[in-house]
Amino acid sequence: MGLEFDDSDGQTPIDQDEKDALLIKNIATRRELDEFEQLGVEKAIEWTMKTKPDTGTVLTEGFIQELHKRMFDDVWKWAGQFRTSNKNLGVEKDRIRIELKKLMDDCRYWIEKKVFAEDEIAVRFSHRIVTIHPFANGNGRHSRLIADVLVRHGFGRPYFSWGSLNLTAKGEARSEYLKALREADEDNYASLIDFARQ
Repeated sequence: MGLEFDDSDGQTPIDQDEKDALLIKNIATRRELDEFEQLGVEKAIEWTMKTKPDTGTVLTEGFIQELHKRMFDDVWKWAGQFRTSNKNLGVEKDRIRIELKKLMDDCRYWIEKKVFAEDEIAVRFSHRIVTIHPFANGNGRHSRLIADVLVRHGFGRPYFSWGSLNLTAKGEARSEYLKALREADEDNYASLIDFARQ
């Protein structure tokens, strides 16, 4: 049984080689995949609560990859590895490391110079990392969790709520989130920050 699902509504298409790396072979739908992936996300959240990574740790390529691996390593063989194919979203695969370095350098500068409020720094970091789209799948959840880790353990502020709803499923919350992301694409972060704190 192959993995078949609708990749519409902002979902990143997964190519056949990536699908073949699925560790749980009886998953057949996007919903089933999301459920298994959510279990891994919860394990990764527990790991960040125990390790409490500081800003210096979070803003490293190693942490970015380790967090993704801990989120999805029970589901995908390629968890934590940067994507090796180009997608409908994100930078060219060969530019992932370059763009992540720029993002981490920018974020360090924002923090050091207090360019933005802490919530905005974390949301800008989340938005930029999702636009880079470093992984084959799970980029949205990864970007939100890394923002949570930065805002909580880096800045000592409460976790974001991200609307307190499932943002992987189609619906009003996902539509509102995608609309806020599109506004952030135009350098207007107010809606995305508000959504993160809803």
